[in-house]
Amino acid sequence: METLEQTVARELGPEGITAMVAAFYRKVPDDDLLGPMYPAEEMAAAEERLRDFLKFRLLGDPVYQFKRGHPRLRMRHAPFAIGEKERDRWLELMEGAMEESGVSAAGQRVLLPFFADVAEFLRNR
Repeated sequence: METLEQTVARELGPEGITAMVAAFYRKVPDDDLLGPMYPAEEMAAAEERLRDFLKFRLLGDPVYQFKRGHPRLRMRHAPFAIGEKERDRWLELMEGAMEESGVSAAGQRVLLPFFADVAEFLRNR
């Protein structure tokens, strides 16, 4: 059976992750729930961090660690109130981003549980 990482490498690769993250961040500024968490001047940096993190976690690309060290996701997200609504909206926007960027149904079946686990892990309210 293929692993998450193998599926992502085969289905998306670095270019697919870049496209998916860009599609996600195109949705964030106009979102009434998530948009206020992302100051306009930080949007490009936030997009870069998520893109680098996903490439690190799913493809083994070391750029994220070189730039930021250990992910420490819970600590880095602690300043933001992340409850069930925020978690669910993040997943909704990411699902839309996967569809928009052409992630196959097979890729989505593998990625959605991963994203759901991460989103739940970051919930702090």
